[in-house]
Amino acid sequence: MMKAKTWELSRRTLSLERPQIMGILNVTPDSFSDGGRFFSLEAAVERARELEREGADIIDIGGESTRPNAPAVSLQEELDRVLPVIEALKGRITVPISIDTYKAGAARAACAAGAEIVNDVTGLMFDPEMAAVVAEADAGVVVMHTRGMPDTMQKDTGYDDLIADVKEYLAGSIALARKAGLPEERIAIDPGLGFGKSVQGNLELIKRLEEFLPLGRPILVGPSRKSFVGAITGRDGGERVFGTAAAVAMSIVHGATIIRVHDVAAMRDVALMTRALM
Repeated sequence: MMKAKTWELSRRTLSLERPQIMGILNVTPDSFSDGGRFFSLEAAVERARELEREGADIIDIGGESTRPNAPAVSLQEELDRVLPVIEALKGRITVPISIDTYKAGAARAACAAGAEIVNDVTGLMFDPEMAAVVAEADAGVVVMHTRGMPDTMQKDTGYDDLIADVKEYLAGSIALARKAGLPEERIAIDPGLGFGKSVQGNLELIKRLEEFLPLGRPILVGPSRKSFVGAITGRDGGERVFGTAAAVAMSIVHGATIIRVHDVAAMRDVALMTRALM
């Protein structure tokens, strides 16, 4: 199965001839790896610019932690965190902005402020208005597999057939997007590493990413600093760069073309070298 070679966003087309690096910017007090570090407007804006300098092709801004057991935040609180950052970045970065949210209201406001991608960890399944909002904004979208919300998702990580279940869920997300009027060329898929998955389940997803290629859409993976990397390496969050690098390399080998990471400069090198070796 041929990989998708481009990803259409609201204002540009991203080439996937080399892996695209999505840099993570959490404007939250409680994200699992860097919560609180970029919570102020000034720190968040400077971090976004730093990520671009390090080689990020996309900046993914999130105002609500989706780590396991994270508490939900209100729509207004999420908007208060992310909108000032998006607005402050106008004219200060050239790469597209992604809004990491599962709320249609946040997606609508972020796209109006300048975001070109909606990264929905629920695959358009949580908020019934989300698919229409993304289609109306003509944005790119990442639809991710999860099972349950952050406060419950790690309570049940068993599957009769993990790959089949994830594939069926993502196919449903694609169908929702298309029914709302979003062209298939604007959709990327994410199997949801760390979201309702065991350590072995995460490893299986990476090793079998090719099985998602028949869905016809670019594959995004987000292994960065996650607990399954820590479980294998025995490292705490900020010390998981080498374990993350191995997961990134294998993900690219098995079909991923968009990589969501904290350590942009290092993972860009990993991605470029892996692609060259392939």
